[in-house]
Amino acid sequence: MRLSHAVMAAGAAVVVSLTPAIAADISGAGATFPYPIYAKWADAYKKETGIGLNYQSIGSGGGIKQIQAKTVTFGASDMPLSGADLNKDGLAQFPTVMGGVVPVVNLEGIKPGELVIDGDTLAKIYLGKIKTWNDAAIQKLNANLKLPATPIVVVHRSDGSGTTFVFTDYLSKVSADWKSGPGVATAIEWPVGIGAKGNEGVANNVTQTKGSIGYVEYAYAKQNKMSHAKMINQAGKVVEPNSESFSAAGMSANWESAPGFGVNLTNEASAGSWPLVSATFILMHKKAQRPSDSAEALKFFAWAYAKGGKMAEELDFVPLPANVVTAIQKSWAEIKDEKGQPVFTPGH
Repeated sequence: MRLSHAVMAAGAAVVVSLTPAIAADISGAGATFPYPIYAKWADAYKKETGIGLNYQSIGSGGGIKQIQAKTVTFGASDMPLSGADLNKDGLAQFPTVMGGVVPVVNLEGIKPGELVIDGDTLAKIYLGKIKTWNDAAIQKLNANLKLPATPIVVVHRSDGSGTTFVFTDYLSKVSADWKSGPGVATAIEWPVGIGAKGNEGVANNVTQTKGSIGYVEYAYAKQNKMSHAKMINQAGKVVEPNSESFSAAGMSANWESAPGFGVNLTNEASAGSWPLVSATFILMHKKAQRPSDSAEALKFFAWAYAKGGKMAEELDFVPLPANVVTAIQKSWAEIKDEKGQPVFTPGH
């Protein structure tokens, strides 16, 4: 399977960057959404500095639990925490990159980007109201495609997932039935379908199951040549998932309007924007348990902002605007040691 090889290769890159484990290695856990870029950054950073990154790709829910339990230096989540939750656990939060979530399908004869879908139809599929691929609602959006009468096999995440948060947040914005039903969360009661763990698991299930549909971070779809759907956005435009459409969703965002830069980028109104876009976030304790470890983590992310942009773009993630990076690095002053001093000041 292409997917297994790609994921194994990415995993190997991280493992190579981690072993042998030394005291200076950085520990983190959480979202699978940014795993491809964190793996790539980790490999390059290890070669440049000798310091590794031990990142466990376990889902946003797991990342939040691990940082709350202080078992890692940073947690990672695609669902930004609220100001109240950040304050309750004494956490700082900041985004690293933006990326897109895409619907992926396994339909014989359908190439990547050939199928077009809109939010209402996607919600009805995941609600179990649309059951076959030649349903009139799907056919209407795809007049030039001969769609089979194949039953739709719905695939969703089984673990607590920021990717699920992004997906369900979007569906709630475009479907009143979804909003009043399953709703928005990192883990929900799914009306239909089969569950799989991680972006990797969903991608594997869709790759192996004829007639299936799932949702994954775009890098997983692109690297494994999966058939993604194009989407009709809020402006009524048919858009392709790529760096430009992801970037368009983030350009008008007021990043400093929410605690911990926790803005929501789904279903943006601009004509060129992909409707399923999210930033991915890092969570760290403001009162560092091990200040040297926290400092090493912040050095890594400072390096990533300065030198990791091209690597991010190669995987179709979108670097943050420069003014946002400046504001983020200023916010790091609230991550302090036992004497109340910042553990790391960029540029010093």
